Amino acid sequence: MALTFDPFSQLDRFAASVLDSVRAPRSMPVDLYRDGDRYILHADLPGADPGSIDVDLDGGQLTIRAQRTADTREGVRWLARERGAGSFLRQFSLGDGVDLDSISASYESGVLSVVIPVSERAKPRKIVVESGEQRQAIDA
Repeated sequence: MALTFDPFSQLDRFAASVLDSVRAPRSMPVDLYRDGDRYILHADLPGADPGSIDVDLDGGQLTIRAQRTADTREGVRWLARERGAGSFLRQFSLGDGVDLDSISASYESGVLSVVIPVSERAKPRKIVVESGEQRQAIDA
């Protein structure tokens, strides 16, 4: 395997390591879509310890937290170390049209899936249109 020295990539890595020392929570990429009477949120958390994943609901705010620990092998010489470690955080404001009591979450193959059902009052429904003749019959 031939390795070449690229001074700019080395500078980028150095800058990232210095700026990463702040240890601010990292963002996680998500997909969010509506499927019938529920919203589905998929968050990428590869390598996260399942025990560290925390999904909280406070009022209408959904918060996802997770932790991925760095590989701390002793006696190895790292040639590349690009997979980020640390804490991950993402927050979402949920509207009034969701059923907050029925939200569920699962984690499989590095992806957290959160199912957010639509509330009954927010689901589409048919409104009966009455004519004047129908009202007169009811009033009589």
